[in-house]
Amino acid sequence: MTKILLVDDDIELCELLVELLGTEGFNVTAVHDGAAGVEAALTGEYELVLLDVTLPKLNGFEVLRTIRQQSQTPVLMLTARGDDVDRIVGLEIGADDYLPKPYKHRELVARMKAILRRTQIEPEKTTSRKKQLEIDDLMLNLANHEVYVSGDLLDVTATEFIVLKTLIEKAGELVTRDELTQTALSRRLEPFDRAIDMHVSNLRRKIGNKPDGRPRLKTVRGSGYFYIGE
Repeated sequence: MTKILLVDDDIELCELLVELLGTEGFNVTAVHDGAAGVEAALTGEYELVLLDVTLPKLNGFEVLRTIRQQSQTPVLMLTARGDDVDRIVGLEIGADDYLPKPYKHRELVARMKAILRRTQIEPEKTTSRKKQLEIDDLMLNLANHEVYVSGDLLDVTATEFIVLKTLIEKAGELVTRDELTQTALSRRLEPFDRAIDMHVSNLRRKIGNKPDGRPRLKTVRGSGYFYIGE
């Protein structure tokens, strides 16, 4: 069974989710404060972390920041509905996606499965295909989702890897925000949805400029993004 870590101080909600997600084939462990969340997440035992923002001891942002210093385990942030600031901050720190409370059980499961699909590496599917994608001084190892710049390994999340891969595969072509959302997040672009924009912003910061100083990624306002070719 897929092992999930749930970090939320609402004990009744946790008990309900442990039971409901268990019927979906997930083995869920719940902890109820940020310090316990960090300790559990960094054991490497879990394939996905469900992380509430409002927690005792350490808040969700502090937990996520600490996790990201040592691990790229995917994280789905659980935020208050309508609180766009929480969503943006979570994505800036390195959350893979967010889900506003209150949410429907089916929507939570769908988001979880989408994240797990894009983060689980399946080497057998790459054996007959090109295993590397290269442009400028960037190299993407498609077999293990690693990104190198001038030979140096970058810390990127699975979602960031998919975004970068998509943009490089279509270098010089516009990739719409809707297409990137569908590809990288496995869901439709929603009104006022900034998730994909934040992932692109994080990538810009991590991959830097081309060797000649030019930017790698260009924004077409209101439409999407493209990787600048030759």
